[in-house]
Amino acid sequence: MRDVSWITQAGAIELALGALSGWVVWISTDTDWLKKVGVIRPGRLLQAHIDLIMMGTILIAIGLAAPDLPKPWSIFLVVGAYSNALLFVPLAWMEKKPKDLKAILAQIVSFSLVSAGTVATAIYLLTD
Repeated sequence: MRDVSWITQAGAIELALGALSGWVVWISTDTDWLKKVGVIRPGRLLQAHIDLIMMGTILIAIGLAAPDLPKPWSIFLVVGAYSNALLFVPLAWMEKKPKDLKAILAQIVSFSLVSAGTVATAIYLLTD
């Protein structure tokens, strides 16, 4: 196996998932089919697709720029990158944003992980 950071590898996987999710976006143009499976907000599937691609690309870039990023920050970053994108998927079946505590906490944790991970990465790269 090549000597590539695990952050870059995680990014490559997320980017591949984003590319594959393009099929879902294409299928989501069939509104009759969507209604049959209960999707009421297909735009959320597009958001997930775009976010998977963006976050995967970000992880690849960070993995190449900061392959030795300390483990806690890199874990925050990778978990946050995946959860940020994937939290759009269940919203495709919901009329409005969920208001239950578990859903709100999931969003807060996800955004916090990405925020902490990206800020830590910037500090790491600026002070190294």
